[in-house]
Amino acid sequence: MTLTSKTLLILAGLALAACNNPRAGGTFGGGGADGFGDTGGFHDAGVTTGNLGDPNDPRSVAHFQQRIGDRVFFTVDSSSLTAEGRATLDAQARWLDQNTQFSIVMEGHADERGTRDYNIALGERRANAAMQYLISQGVSANRMRVVSYGKDRPVEACAAQRCWDINRRAVTAISGVTG
Repeated sequence: MTLTSKTLLILAGLALAACNNPRAGGTFGGGGADGFGDTGGFHDAGVTTGNLGDPNDPRSVAHFQQRIGDRVFFTVDSSSLTAEGRATLDAQARWLDQNTQFSIVMEGHADERGTRDYNIALGERRANAAMQYLISQGVSANRMRVVSYGKDRPVEACAAQRCWDINRRAVTAISGVTG
């Protein structure tokens, strides 16, 4: 085998390995006794089964994600909710109030700028801000938990304003069925 052939074979193997997501095909409502399942898979986290329901069914996870909206966005270096973010969280709170069987993971994210540690802390502040707002709207804290991914899970990776804008977010991920 020539050096070129070996190199191409190694590159092909690395490319396939990069596409592998061992958490894909995770669980819905799996995990421990707290009702929180695997947070890898669909969108940023949450329900990872193929059956999210009909977006036209107001009780479905698909409706929550596609019609209500599962994320709120933040300005640079901020964890303050915008008026648009509060409106989305108001709609999420109403949906969660009507669908008490679901638990959620509130994910915090940051853009690629800044250190990893800074962005983990910023993502946590963003997730906590969104979670505290949901609590203020009557959603039980027992149904929620927070995780921060900082800059580790971008929606899109590029050094441009449009990427930074969509990566500064908190995502409300439907995690599983409660008790």
